[in-house]
Amino acid sequence: MGSLYVALIHYPVYDKNHDVVTSAVTNIDVHDIARSCCTYGVAGFYVVTPVDALRALVRRIIHHWEEGEGRDYNPSRSQALALVHLEANLEGVEIDIERRHGRLPLLVSSSARSRSAGPGADSSNVPITYDALRERIEDSSNTEGDEPWLLLLGTGWGLTEEILDRCHYALDPLRGPSAYNHLSVRAAAAIILDRLRCPR
Repeated sequence: MGSLYVALIHYPVYDKNHDVVTSAVTNIDVHDIARSCCTYGVAGFYVVTPVDALRALVRRIIHHWEEGEGRDYNPSRSQALALVHLEANLEGVEIDIERRHGRLPLLVSSSARSRSAGPGADSSNVPITYDALRERIEDSSNTEGDEPWLLLLGTGWGLTEEILDRCHYALDPLRGPSAYNHLSVRAAAAIILDRLRCPR
């Protein structure tokens, strides 16, 4: 299937005024995205925030379900939360994945906004469909070393240009039959993972 990782980015992201901010980590995002990652065979789920107190909050959540009363109450939740890792920034995620695979991951952005490749871009920031990305991830599992992929999910009002510019590929925005396009990050994560991991 190929090694796919997911990172939920809380900084740097935009707020509704297009200012760069750090967004809050929410309990439900951690739980629900971890469950989606576990369902769709994701290798690891990173929660990325530079705020020590927020990383401590996530550690308490994980401890409750992995070692506390939650483990006996709901073992399947424990299995999902075992995928969660904490990092202060995207660079920390890349280093951890490189440690696991011996190579840096290919970065894939997701956004509700359409994005085209920049001038002269050959191998980075390339728009890609879900079908094409799924095939590339599946094909990469046949290469030596099983090339890792990292899907970036933005919180707040989306990933900043700084982060988007670092990505090798940009997924098409999710679209429904209406003009409304404001999915929660939890819903978007589940839909994206279903499109990338389920046989078609």
